[in-house]
Amino acid sequence: MEATPLAIPDVLLITPRVHGDERGFFMESFNRRDFEAVAGVSATFVQDNHSRSARGVLRGLHYQVEQPQGKLVRVVAGEILDVAVDIRRGSATRGQWVSARLSAANHRQLWVPEGFAHGFVVLSTTADVLYKTTHYYAPRFERSIRWDDPTLAIDWQREAWCWGSQPILSDKDRLASDFHASEIP
Repeated sequence: MEATPLAIPDVLLITPRVHGDERGFFMESFNRRDFEAVAGVSATFVQDNHSRSARGVLRGLHYQVEQPQGKLVRVVAGEILDVAVDIRRGSATRGQWVSARLSAANHRQLWVPEGFAHGFVVLSTTADVLYKTTHYYAPRFERSIRWDDPTLAIDWQREAWCWGSQPILSDKDRLASDFHASEIP
């Protein structure tokens, strides 16, 4: 397993060892000892989530004002662009974002620590996304930041998924706040 810091060094691209041959492949999708050793992160995961979405579905940017969640995200079918936005007060990178393409083919994972808003858009026909969280989902604490907030200016790589149309959003994401108007802990 390798951990590569992105432009915001606390967000890590995790590349597991994949053993493949003519039969297929085998990999450890998570090993606590190895994760702690290469990532320098001691995380206790309490919940696993699985979502399936169609091309152009954009989920996010989500975070919790209490019980903030660290997330270890991977894709088991299809491909996504995964995005993390630093919302930590006092952080030198507050309001900045990083992204990575995760897919079933590249086996990469993204470690999104607590204190980040998280979202993704589906680039393939469909995508199955699995992620582990460090705190339980708490709907009363969940908030959303607009995916297209002009202050953040996230490059969602629209040419890869939308061909001129808008993303497919939940009602919650359609009503999301601008970054500067968001309730951020």
